[in-house]
Amino acid sequence: MKQLNAKFLISAEKLSQCPAYELPEFPLLGRSNVGKSSFINALANHKKLAKTSNTPGKTRLINFFNFADKFTIADLPGYGYAKVSKEAQARWQKYLEEYLLNRKQIKSLIQFIDARHDIQKNDYQMREWVETYNLPIFTVLTKIDYISQNKKQGIINNVKKNFGGDVLPFSAVDRRYCENMIEYLTDLCK
Repeated sequence: MKQLNAKFLISAEKLSQCPAYELPEFPLLGRSNVGKSSFINALANHKKLAKTSNTPGKTRLINFFNFADKFTIADLPGYGYAKVSKEAQARWQKYLEEYLLNRKQIKSLIQFIDARHDIQKNDYQMREWVETYNLPIFTVLTKIDYISQNKKQGIINNVKKNFGGDVLPFSAVDRRYCENMIEYLTDLCK
């Protein structure tokens, strides 16, 4: 199975602290506990590269990961749930908007949707915000291994109907979609 050596680079709170390099970058957008960190670990075939937690809202900074000097992935704080003050949430929102709108290295945003659940209100709100600024984006359906084989295509079609663009299934458990995902990201870098 194809894999890329990956390493953690740095954590940043805001745009001015982001690493200076020219590699294409893929920020991960999604609700807390949707599987963003597990996605990074599965692609890297490294269980502890990105910290995972059963407690929503643990990611509080933008965490950058270099994949074999081909591209970087930026793990962003999840939206929708975090036990932090309104002030902290407002600060995150300001810093994340600044990063998403001004970071030149961003090739495409990746929005994560949990395949086990309907698309949530805050998923729609995030997509609407992204489309308002005409930012490139595609969707990854996580936890697809929990869905029965005969329901998978229907769920993929539903997300395509609601969000448009490419919708790719993913499972961090069995890693069977990793090779396709690496190829997809590598092709976007060309």
